[in-house]
Amino acid sequence: MKTVTKTPYRQIRALFNEDTITVYQAYSDEIAVAAVEHQRLSASPAFKPTRFTWIKPSWAWMMYRSGYSYKDRRQTRILALRMTHENFRRILRQATVTGHSGEPLTPEDRSRLVRVQWDPERDVRLGVLPFRSIQIGIGGEASKTWAESMIVSIEDVTEKARALKKALEENPEIEEENLSELGIVPRERVYDLPDDLREILKMGVEADG
Repeated sequence: MKTVTKTPYRQIRALFNEDTITVYQAYSDEIAVAAVEHQRLSASPAFKPTRFTWIKPSWAWMMYRSGYSYKDRRQTRILALRMTHENFRRILRQATVTGHSGEPLTPEDRSRLVRVQWDPERDVRLGVLPFRSIQIGIGGEASKTWAESMIVSIEDVTEKARALKKALEENPEIEEENLSELGIVPRERVYDLPDDLREILKMGVEADG
């Protein structure tokens, strides 16, 4: 009999290799085109370096947030941003866990340069899953440093998002494994962190409230 392992309530799942981890965010055409061409997120003057930006390691959560890139005309281009593990963890070490998306922030929360939210994870069809996915908000000087020196490479993956939506519409019963074989769903794995970072991110929580 196959043993089914329950997914922890708070867990980071991501596409990564020995050197880098991939996170996602959606931007306007103006920002995305310049970012890919120059391999620097701040290449376009439209990018505001100290404005809060929320990055996500979960491809499915990015699909939910962007509506497969169709949800918001100001965020029609989805970028895959690769960071070294060292820089990813450096960002996380500055983080404070705040409320869920849509919850009002306290004045103290607003002063934080790096915020983490644990939001309900989604499947590739955007359905709600019974565990959480991490969002990392970066602002102020932390955002400027991240955008200008912490990103190893930038890839436009908008067409992958749109191909995923098309594949699901054409074959609603298609399995996620088949979508991975088509190259439109990344093979994400559990991203382990040391105990001190798990404590910072409050990953031992088993339920909200």
